[in-house]
Amino acid sequence: MVPVLPNALTVARVLVVPPLVLFVLQSQDGSSLAAAALFAAAALTDALDGHLARSRDSVTTFGKIADPIADKLLVGAALISLVAVSRLAAWIAAVIMVRELAVSGLRAVAGREGLVISASRFGKAKMALQVATILALIAAPDASAMWLLGLLYLTVAVTIASGIDYFVAFRRRATPAAVAVRPKPARTAKPAAKRIAP
Repeated sequence: MVPVLPNALTVARVLVVPPLVLFVLQSQDGSSLAAAALFAAAALTDALDGHLARSRDSVTTFGKIADPIADKLLVGAALISLVAVSRLAAWIAAVIMVRELAVSGLRAVAGREGLVISASRFGKAKMALQVATILALIAAPDASAMWLLGLLYLTVAVTIASGIDYFVAFRRRATPAAVAVRPKPARTAKPAAKRIAP
């Protein structure tokens, strides 16, 4: 029963997506405090479910698979909705989503080689910036404000840079300060996983 709460929070994050999209699309003035509150709550569950799973030693296979999917659904739905109401340029949404899919594909390839690419500080900073930017785009009355444009372009730059960082680390089979790449723990009756040389 211990893993139930973290997994329930992950599922809740997915269930938030439809009403979030509706709130954004139906906002009359382009901004929606209700949508912003909903997105903020969903983003909070992302941090909370991971913390609970690790602190209670209740990391599950379901959680490992569902958590990143829930994250991408939430962010992707928010970005597409913002494009639909003309509060975000389509190319920016495309850049962010392509990066997320590319890193997910990289993790899948690494997994087949017996490696686990952990989230780096760079990657966590990227996620924090994405959440802050999406919240601002949803709630701010003026989506063309200079401070918001600055935050938006900073988010795009960090998103691209963090994606490149993951690919460089994987290509070099190294562990730079920004990326923690570690071998999967060996299972009983199976050969030890490949280890990355520094």
